[in-house]
Amino acid sequence: MKKFTSVDDILNLDELILSAKKIKSAPLENSELGKNKTLGLLFFNPSLRTRLSTQKASLNLGMHCIVMNLNTEGWSLEFEDETVMDGNKAEHIKEAAQVISQYCDVIGIRSFPTLTNKEKDEEEQVINAFVNYSTIPVISLEGATEHPLQAVADALTIQEYKKKRKPKVVLTWAPHPKALPHAVPNSFVKIMKLSEYELVITHPEGYELNPEITKGATITNNQDEAFKNADFIYAKNWSSYNDYGKILSNDTSWTVTSEKMALTNNAKFMHCLPVRRNMIVTDAVLDGENSIVIQQANNRTFATQAILKKILENGK
Repeated sequence: MKKFTSVDDILNLDELILSAKKIKSAPLENSELGKNKTLGLLFFNPSLRTRLSTQKASLNLGMHCIVMNLNTEGWSLEFEDETVMDGNKAEHIKEAAQVISQYCDVIGIRSFPTLTNKEKDEEEQVINAFVNYSTIPVISLEGATEHPLQAVADALTIQEYKKKRKPKVVLTWAPHPKALPHAVPNSFVKIMKLSEYELVITHPEGYELNPEITKGATITNNQDEAFKNADFIYAKNWSSYNDYGKILSNDTSWTVTSEKMALTNNAKFMHCLPVRRNMIVTDAVLDGENSIVIQQANNRTFATQAILKKILENGK
């Protein structure tokens, strides 16, 4: 594994989940693997779980970790080729990526989408520029279209809590006051398809995700029908894909409630966090015994550590 910027970079999901589970049981077992190695974490956008869990994972592997918030602590970067840099961009990604590669052994990048230019966002301009010009491995800490580290943690969590080989997993849209990206649902759908679970996606009309990603999944606009006999409910908001980046509805009838959870097969409730209480999900569900959002967040460390371990072993 020379990079990890998409769920598509996973060659063997079962092997990766097994590695994460083993790491979880003994997090410091490979504490010499990253000795004298440096992980550089570059953030263009805010983070809590991704930043802390990735730092913790690197420390568990014996790595040094450097964190930089590029929007406030670095030069403004130019990503377009053959441009006359006579504006507010002080440094080109070509130089920046190569220089950073001399200081670090692995780079992690977090860069959200514009939600205004679908073509530009789907190019993953920022993360792919680092992949193209860096001389060291690059991992995505969430990009414009995917959040693969979150997806691995999600798959690990379901693996731990499932009670049958092929559980019914429902990804449900829920209301939110802001227009949110498609990265988490995209990666979740991809990794659930790799897991070969029964995947159902439910959302109001107009909130269809990229059809290339959801191809093969069951999709319904009837949330109650989707919830019936579900083993896992994963709630998440996303903006419109076809009417790109727009909020088409904030129908609060899509909020996950105890009444809706009662339709399920005593399902576990999941969310990537941060979560808007009583908008995405009610207090009763989020604080209930079937909520596993805290355990899900804990698994971010071990999922990331499994990825870093594979990258370090590949570089030996």
